[in-house]
Amino acid sequence: MVDQGADRGAGKGAVAAGHPATAAAAREIIEEGGSAFDGALAAMCAASVAEPVLASLGGGGFFLAAGPETPARLYDFFVETPLQRRPAEEIEFFPIEADFGPATQEFHIGLGAMATPGFPRGLFEVHRQLGRLPIARILRPAIDLARDGLPLRANEAFIFQVVAPIFSASEAARALYCSGEGLLKEGETLRQPELADTLEALAEDGDRLFYEGEIATALIRFCRESGGQITEADLGRYSVVRRRALERSYRGARILTNPPPSCGGILIAFALDLLSGLESDPEAFDAPERLAALARVMALTDQARLEARLHEALGQAEEDLALRRLFDPELIARYRAQVAGRPGARRGTTHISVVDAAGNLAAVSLSNGEGCGRLLPGTGIMLNNMLGEEDLNPRGFHAWPEGARLASMMAPSLAFLEDGRIAALGSGGSNRIRTAVLQVLLNLIDFGRPAGPAVEAPRLHVERDLADLEPGFPEAAAEAARAEAARLAVWPARNLFFGGVHLAARDRDGTFEAAGDPRRSGVGVTF
Repeated sequence: MVDQGADRGAGKGAVAAGHPATAAAAREIIEEGGSAFDGALAAMCAASVAEPVLASLGGGGFFLAAGPETPARLYDFFVETPLQRRPAEEIEFFPIEADFGPATQEFHIGLGAMATPGFPRGLFEVHRQLGRLPIARILRPAIDLARDGLPLRANEAFIFQVVAPIFSASEAARALYCSGEGLLKEGETLRQPELADTLEALAEDGDRLFYEGEIATALIRFCRESGGQITEADLGRYSVVRRRALERSYRGARILTNPPPSCGGILIAFALDLLSGLESDPEAFDAPERLAALARVMALTDQARLEARLHEALGQAEEDLALRRLFDPELIARYRAQVAGRPGARRGTTHISVVDAAGNLAAVSLSNGEGCGRLLPGTGIMLNNMLGEEDLNPRGFHAWPEGARLASMMAPSLAFLEDGRIAALGSGGSNRIRTAVLQVLLNLIDFGRPAGPAVEAPRLHVERDLADLEPGFPEAAAEAARAEAARLAVWPARNLFFGGVHLAARDRDGTFEAAGDPRRSGVGVTF
């Protein structure tokens, strides 16, 4: 089994992920001779089995890869809006309430909330370009996991309860995810034999099965008859978009992250640009002025996102428009002056980070929204609800541009530090992704922290007029953060609200580190 938390050692590689089975799949493949890219692909598939609320063949994501012989490249296989909207009265689309305990949140589900999935095409396209082992071998850990089943951990059981109205929304969902007394609970075994069969069929027939073959035919018919919006044209035109990673320099470190049309990476880069204008003190993590400056940067980043009309820019075909607007020299200078010149919700996402002995790095972020409550008949695939995601639809529901790749806050990232250390990282957590990844990068670069302490350190998140603060900062630092926002909420304990950063790294001497975020029951293993 994979140990939970952080790990350090020498050997073949390191992996950090949201579930032991996800990490174990990557380890198995790398130990058999696969690269970090092979391991990450295996982990993607295992996550769709072990983390069903967060990842699915019916969703999408991003794969950022780089290595000594692999120029940095970002594979965008996120979901795409349909080419044509059906009238609202013809689609299945309705709200449910997710219960997080202290708060509730409304999500919209139903087959009409599904966008065109990208996961299968992304899996095979990355394998075609970067894979070393046969795809059937890479898929085997996930197939075995789906067929044999796995007992639910407390974390997965809790997430099931949070989204209970989704995973019990249809007869097929109830048959798979419920036992005699409601949704499966901690210790009960989740078996997914239909999903195992689907994965085996994909291993044999490839992604054409999903986009042109029997699965495509079933999906189109299901949508037509049950209120969905995906057509043959949507599946036929879907392709992975290979993008140049967004690259920035910060205190001698080279940072690569997710470029537009997604917004998480660009906002992280903007915050780093603002912070680069401040003096760096390796001993200042708890200093009030440091936390005040960080709070100010977060608030200004949020403000700049609105001033630059980032959502509007990302919705246009010219993707460089967002970069030009947000990184306009006058805008950067004006906002940086505000940092230095003053005194001292939850979309389902998961992340996988992998590094191998050759220096290959993979950072993969995945999402299925929360799922639309509908399984594609005969496949075991929970379909996404991205068209029902409020933060992905800033113009309002049923107003999305047709045939467009959706933006996302997901920000798989790579860091190449001045001392030779290399790292892959990323996070789940919706709007908190950008601040979670930013703070772990600062912990690595400004404070020289190892993987475990870099991930586990207390975090801050500032959005609109509210500063949310985890426990662990001195009272003076908390008061400094309070001065930068109209309201301050100090949380009683670390919480998944603040993201789930999974980090895998290799030092110059070949020592590996891995840390799974305890906020989301993450695991890290070196081997």
